[in-house]
Amino acid sequence: MPHRETMTVEGRSRLILYALLTSLTAISIDAILPGLLSIEETLQAQPPLRTQHVVSLFIFGMVFGELLIGPASDAFGRKAALIAGFTVYIAGTVVAMTAASMEVLIFGRILQGIGVSGPKIATRAMIRDQFEGDAMARVMSFMFTLFILVPMIGPALGQGIIVLAGWRGVFVMYLVLALALGIWMVLRHPETLPPERRIPIRFTPLVSNAARILTNRRVVLLIFATGLVFGAQLFYLSVAAELFFDAYGIDRGFPLLFAILAAGIGLASYTNGMLVERFGASAMARSGFIGMTAASVVMLAACLLTDDVLPLVIFIVLGFGIFFAIGILFGNLNAMAMRTLGDVAGIGSSLLASGSSLVATLFALIAGTFYAGGVVIVPVAFLVAGSSGLLLTAIALRSDETSISATKPRAAKAG
Repeated sequence: MPHRETMTVEGRSRLILYALLTSLTAISIDAILPGLLSIEETLQAQPPLRTQHVVSLFIFGMVFGELLIGPASDAFGRKAALIAGFTVYIAGTVVAMTAASMEVLIFGRILQGIGVSGPKIATRAMIRDQFEGDAMARVMSFMFTLFILVPMIGPALGQGIIVLAGWRGVFVMYLVLALALGIWMVLRHPETLPPERRIPIRFTPLVSNAARILTNRRVVLLIFATGLVFGAQLFYLSVAAELFFDAYGIDRGFPLLFAILAAGIGLASYTNGMLVERFGASAMARSGFIGMTAASVVMLAACLLTDDVLPLVIFIVLGFGIFFAIGILFGNLNAMAMRTLGDVAGIGSSLLASGSSLVATLFALIAGTFYAGGVVIVPVAFLVAGSSGLLLTAIALRSDETSISATKPRAAKAG
């Protein structure tokens, strides 16, 4: 059974490792953002491919990786699944690093997305193995606080590397980071899923367990709510560099402004870690959705009043509020869904992540078609995500919270 761990030196070391493993997804997105214009100039993307897809199709790759990693982590253990993911991620990094066309680069990014699912899913399942309830939400929130430094420094780090070594140098950094984290995991972290609790990959129980999860109204609604929030954020990430250049003429200063907005998520994650055990994950998530929706409404009104010539300071202030709300939401939405998964934490985490990534990718791709160089589409995207997520979560909270039991494979008969 999951339990509360005291924050010993070993516990803090694990928390840092979890943060770094999970942050590999963020740095795989954020560090390449300043290089999108350089990639466009080097590889000369042709429609329907656009530089936005370097980000959005990375997430699309995660959809498939997340479907595979969950069952693998239940059957073979968390470490084995994580290492398999690292292997695919490294292969994708090499492909992207050496790409001579946008098509090959996108293929490498999709492979990276598939592979990064190993650290993402296995880490989440390891946390589920060791913590439960609001304590799990608190651990996730503190973990998010540690790795929030990635989006704050990621674009600046990427820009520095690009100045020295070009955009391909960013992929060299990804390669080194993946190798270092993989070695740390192999040498220093124990397996958290003992053999007696593993669920072999067999078609009938796998389909049965997946069906139990996907017919659970609470989990499915939280998947959609999480996906909408992630989708609005993914859309922003996909167009952020273009947006600051098109709307405000900002190029070199992009990493600093990006970091200011990302700080909203970090501050919120720390705040949530302090408050979630007092008020509960559900109440914190509700407040996050309300805050996100309210800030989006104000930003949209300001865009309309200024004929979409929104002053930069207003965009930054309201954007900070939106990202603060996102920081409140992510840890709590994941914890709320995970606590229902019970014995199917591996495949459940997989379906939760894969489903929300699919929703996010579709949302970002659709929103991206409306981007025309102005700001107004940004608050519209966050307003749709925030208001819809609030409604879906409210319905989910009225649903049964009983943990889902796994369908175990039948033991083979003795000959």
